[in-house]
Amino acid sequence: MRIKKKKVLFVVNPYSGKGLVKNYIVDIIDIFIKGNMEVTVHITQSVLDACDVVHKKAKRYDMVVCSGGDGTLDEVITGMMKIEAESRCPVGYIPAGSTNDFGNSLGIPANMVEAANNIVGGKPYPCDIGEFNEDYFVYIAAFGAFTEVSYETKQGVKNVLGHMAYILEGAKRVFNIKSYKMKVRLNDEVIEEEFIYGMITNSISVGGIKSITGRNVKLNDGVFEVTLIKRPKNLIELQEIIGEMLIGEMKGEFFYCRKADSIEFEAEEEIPWTLDGEFGGSHGEVKITNHKQALSLMVSEIPKKIS
Repeated sequence: MRIKKKKVLFVVNPYSGKGLVKNYIVDIIDIFIKGNMEVTVHITQSVLDACDVVHKKAKRYDMVVCSGGDGTLDEVITGMMKIEAESRCPVGYIPAGSTNDFGNSLGIPANMVEAANNIVGGKPYPCDIGEFNEDYFVYIAAFGAFTEVSYETKQGVKNVLGHMAYILEGAKRVFNIKSYKMKVRLNDEVIEEEFIYGMITNSISVGGIKSITGRNVKLNDGVFEVTLIKRPKNLIELQEIIGEMLIGEMKGEFFYCRKADSIEFEAEEEIPWTLDGEFGGSHGEVKITNHKQALSLMVSEIPKKIS
């Protein structure tokens, strides 16, 4: 009995990271074909092209695979989330970016050929997806210190230095850190403070740094890890904050660390946000909602809770 071929839309950003996917694309497609897949390739042409093509065409396919950085994955997921839930298909990810935080969280191999085999022989894992006002994000929404680094750092610098590019670029801005007076509502708590940084995450790492998102992280439990950092009074306190973040021990007086499925922010001014490393607009009011297990990603093994 002949097994029906699985129709796959393969969305490729050829400029992510070092552009290495160009060297492996034939091997990847060959793996898919040998895995009984009928492959349609779409090369992204511009910003948001991946989002548009997935939104318009994903219903026709059994799976969507993308190759690119976290920004490309964000576009694919956003396009998929705009489709009604019953019509969404699993997503396969072949990381090709500079840090690939979410791919690391899912245990997806950095080697592109291995990642392709992972998709063919893998299983769907239902992941939480974040809604940010009327937009979506995969693993992080953040504001404040260093967040502009991810979308302002030049691609060439990212290619050479990887996650160190974020740290080096961020270090230049240490003496220009701005604070934001905000009211934050989550669970049954209201927090009013001046914050220099905040991140809402569903990942075991950010900027390539593990443990920075907290303990007991699970990607499909219906809650985000929320980290808010109060304004320090001087450089010594700032150094203390950075030190605690780098070792993943954010227990000091400057940190609010919570888990929540819904968070609301109200600020006195419009604040720039980043979503999965890309500019997410400036907002005075933000509502973030966790859509539990809203979309399946292909993995070789079901990720375990990170403690």
